[in-house]
Amino acid sequence: MLTYLMYLAAALYLGLLTSISPCPLATNIAAISYVGRKVGNTRMVIHAGLLYTLGRCLLYLALAALLTTTALSIPAVSMFLQRYMHLLLGPIFLLLGMFLVGLITVSSGGTMMTEGMQRRVDSMGVWGALLLGILFALSFCPTSAAWFFGLLALTMGSEAGAITTVLEKVGIALPEATLPGGSLVLPLVYGVGTAVPVLIVAFLLAYSAKSVGKTYNVLSGIEWWARTVTGSLFILVGIWFTVVYVFEVG
Repeated sequence: MLTYLMYLAAALYLGLLTSISPCPLATNIAAISYVGRKVGNTRMVIHAGLLYTLGRCLLYLALAALLTTTALSIPAVSMFLQRYMHLLLGPIFLLLGMFLVGLITVSSGGTMMTEGMQRRVDSMGVWGALLLGILFALSFCPTSAAWFFGLLALTMGSEAGAITTVLEKVGIALPEATLPGGSLVLPLVYGVGTAVPVLIVAFLLAYSAKSVGKTYNVLSGIEWWARTVTGSLFILVGIWFTVVYVFEVG
């Protein structure tokens, strides 16, 4: 049970950080506002927010489950992860942390919204929010891609027992070595985490549009601190794991 709670809390935390990252947060507000104006009913904006959230959750669940189950179903890959995943965790955490605190930068890509897709969304009414959720979830920004890659590392580590193996080596003994079904459960929890700020924004747009700007500023401030603290922690953990398990120092 303790193992499950640790993994679920980590996946939920990554989902929340993904949702309040500047690029996804701005995209979420724009998408819900766009659909809300089209349906012509402020209360329907909440329905749009729910459908938009569902679209993102389904995409994250399908993509993460596909990538992790495909990798783990290949005997050679599964054996490699079980044997060497604890060695890869250090460099993975280190690179993610360096990116999150700004030591490594990557140029941002564009969205996948074309004129044809815009017409399709318009014709679907409030249900267009579901399509927008799937579409914008595919448009990974560098920061959201980093959080999603962290989810993949967490999921593969849970299935292979790599993370608990590392914890046991530093004196933290957990009752279970793996998380059965982690490739489905963790992406779903991650998707739920991405939904919380989206629903808050949808509610504010429906009943108090003037509050959206203030909420955006608050969430952006929280995101900066959360990203900086988490990135710094990733760097420290990455250095520790790399020194101890890759270079076998101490």
